[in-house]
Order: sequence, then structure tokens, then C-alpha cells
Amino acid sequence: MMGENAATKNHHHHQVSDLSIEMPPQQGLSKCFDDDGRLKRTGNVWTASSHIITAVIGSGVLSLAWAIAQLGWIAGPVMMFLFSFVIYYTSCLLTECYRSGDPITGKRNYTYMEAVRSNLGGVKVKICGTIQYLNLFGVAIGYTIAASISMMAIKRSNCFHESGGKSGCHLSSNPYMIMFGVVEIFFSQIPDFDQIWWLSIVAAVMSFTYSSIGLGLGIAQVAENGKFMGSLTGISVGPITETQKIWRSFQALGDIAFAYSYSIILIEIQDTVKSPPSEGKTMKKATLLSVIVTTAFYMLCGCMGYAAFGDQAPGNLLTGFGFYNPYWLLDIANAAIVIHLVGAYQVYCQPLFAFIEKWASQTWPKSDFINKNYKVPLPGFRAFNFNLFRLTWRSAFVVVTTVISMLLPFFNDVVGLLGALGFWPLTVYFPVEMYIAQKRIPRWSTQWICLQTLSLACLIISVAAAAGSIAGVVLDLKVYKPFKTSY
Repeated sequence: MMGENAATKNHHHHQVSDLSIEMPPQQGLSKCFDDDGRLKRTGNVWTASSHIITAVIGSGVLSLAWAIAQLGWIAGPVMMFLFSFVIYYTSCLLTECYRSGDPITGKRNYTYMEAVRSNLGGVKVKICGTIQYLNLFGVAIGYTIAASISMMAIKRSNCFHESGGKSGCHLSSNPYMIMFGVVEIFFSQIPDFDQIWWLSIVAAVMSFTYSSIGLGLGIAQVAENGKFMGSLTGISVGPITETQKIWRSFQALGDIAFAYSYSIILIEIQDTVKSPPSEGKTMKKATLLSVIVTTAFYMLCGCMGYAAFGDQAPGNLLTGFGFYNPYWLLDIANAAIVIHLVGAYQVYCQPLFAFIEKWASQTWPKSDFINKNYKVPLPGFRAFNFNLFRLTWRSAFVVVTTVISMLLPFFNDVVGLLGALGFWPLTVYFPVEMYIAQKRIPRWSTQWICLQTLSLACLIISVAAAAGSIAGVVLDLKVYKPFKTSY
């Protein structure tokens, strides 16, 4: 059952029995292994921060100017600060749930689902797992589409530049999605989360690169305009109807909320962190650092984008500057997006990979195809653990997400809907309920009422955002042509 087989790191050595945790570690082995018998974790504040920043500062940062344009100069920044506070607070609650019982020596929960099982149990585990893995699957598809859009933008900008704007430069997104899929098949063979720290750091640097270019171009556009565009209440009724204004405002709330969401992989990131100090302390520092950095970037990019374009702010900030202004800089930004998405895809998919592999290993413990590892020597590096099941299943997963992306290139709206449905339960509800259970907070106490009020408020926002996303999907379906090959 999904609840019984929560995802854990599918380390190449056999799972150590629970008895080994209670035995005092041998002096020689304690230097190499942690209290649970696994190899020493090596993560720190910086690697954890880079994982979070890689997951958070996705290409979603480019839609924030559009989101602020729907809400205006007052509500837009206020909602961004509000969401950053909520995400930071609920993430701190979640870090407390990594260990059950004692925060320093208690039993480790290796994944989000295991934390839910240890603290809440029952049917909630299955609900959590279904939402979490559906979300991760949707994100993989969304990232494939987003990467192909950026690759097409590079090709089109160069085509426009070479033809002097005379050519329509129509392209198919399919070859670019296939290219992205091939790269992901290669990177998905990295066995464990803690072995992709370098990919996260590269991706985090790339996210700053394209965000900085978007910010710089926004500042340049404001200077060229000689004034700040936009209004206090956002896009006015007239160009759009009152109903559209409401749906767009809801969708904007969703955009901001999901731009910050990373709770579904927080426990997995925490499981890469070494101790002492306790993993919770390290993760709280990493979370604070990450939220401050991302909020500063989000405010700058979103606000400068709105100041540059006003009500005409585009859905993707980097498409608002045309193909000439300056085209080579936009190419660098779009290339940085693609490299970032390669890393972000892996950060999000590793928990899903590990879950399926652990389930398969427990279901067929005697199968060599699933459990046997082959050591492949790599010159200058340590031997690579090659596994046939990992190669087959992860490659199949990437192929499926790529094919769905090709069939439904407007799937970003559907991913927005998946995100809307996942935001409240995964980012707020489960962390709050687990924290209440872990700390045994009495029902109807002041702290309990405050936590439940926060949860209810976020549920209302999540429902509103889901409604806005559904409205977007309905509009897409009206003009959708299956197997469309050029844009």
C-alpha cells in the first residue's frame, strides 16, 4: 500500500533493521555512519539553501509581474510578503516533524509521507501521498513545457535578428521537448538526492542569472519610459470584464502562492543535512535565508516588471522586451532558464523516484533486476552504482512526461490547477496538523485556534486560486488544437 511504503532513499546498501538503531554504534563505524546506520549525511545550511532556492526560484518568477498587474501596487506586494511569511512559518513547523519524539535523537522520518504517517497515520497518509506525487508528476510536465518555450525563444530571437523581422519564424516545440527529455533521462540516473547537490548549486546560480537579467531589463525599460507604470488597484475593468478581473485576481494569488511552494520536498532536503547541530536548527536557518533571498528577488522582479509594462505586463517577463532589446542578453536569460529547469526537474522528481524504487524493492525483494547494483568505474570519480530497474523506470517516467507535454502544450494551466489543489494540504494543512500532534497542543487553546485560523484562511485562498486556474483551462480548451506543431 502507498501509505505503508513511503518513499525513502533507496540507498545501494541493504536497509538496516530497526534493531541497529538501538544498538550503540561501534567506535570505528560511528565516523562513517549516522545514528540510523546510513552513511554520514554531509549537507549544511548552504547546500540545503541551494536545494530550496533551486526548487523555489523557478520560472514562476517571470510571471510575477503579470500577477502584480492583476492586483495593483498595494495588494500585489502585500500578498507577496504575506505568502513569504506563511511559507516560512509552516516550513518551520514542518522541520520539527523530521524526527518523531525527541528533536535530537528521535526516529528520523526520511520523507514527507513518513512524517505524516508517524504523526497522523491512517487514511491521511494515502491522501498526502496521492496529492504529493500527482503534484510532482505535474511539475515535471510543466518544467518540460517551460524549458521548450525558452529554447524556442532563443531560436526565434536569432531568426528574427537574422531576417530583420521579415520572417514569421514559426517553430514546433516538439523537438525541444524531446531534447530536454533526453537530457533528463541522463541526469535522472543519479541515484540519490544527496548526490545532486552540485546540480542544485548550478541551477540556483542560473535562476539568479535570468532573474537578474529580467530585473535589469525592467529597470532599463522604466528609465526609458521616464516613469513608473501601473496603478494602485491593478488592471482596470474596461479592457477586461468584471468577471475576468475577479478570475485573474484569483489566478494571481495562485501564481504568488505556488511561486513560494517547496514544502513537498522539504523533509527530503532535511534528510541530506548533517548533525550536530540538530537538523531542525540547520533547516530553519536555510529556510529563513532562502525565503529572504527569494522574497527580495520576487519583489524586485515582479515590481520592476509591473513598473516597466503596467497593465500590459506579459505572462512571461522575458517575452515583453521584444526580440531586439538586446536579443543576445535575452538569449543568455533563456539559456539560464533551461539549465535551471534541468536541475529543478531532478530536485522535484528524486522523491518520486525513491518512492517507486523502495516500493518495488519491498514488493520483489529477491529480484536481481530491481535490487542488484553494478559498480561502473569512472576515471577520476568514485564508482557509479548502475541499476537496471532504475534505468528502465526513470527513463520511462521521463518519456511519459515528455509525450504528455507534447500532446498538451497548454498544460501549464493544468499544472497551476494541480498546484492550487496541492498548496493548502501540503504547505499548510499537514504541517499544522503534524505540529499540533507532535507538540500535543490542546484543542481550543489559543495556539490551536491561531494555527487552525491560518489553515482555514489558506484553504480559502487555495480554492479561489483553483477556481481561477479552472477558468484559464476552460479558455484554453476553447482555442485548443490537438497536435499543434508550430507557434
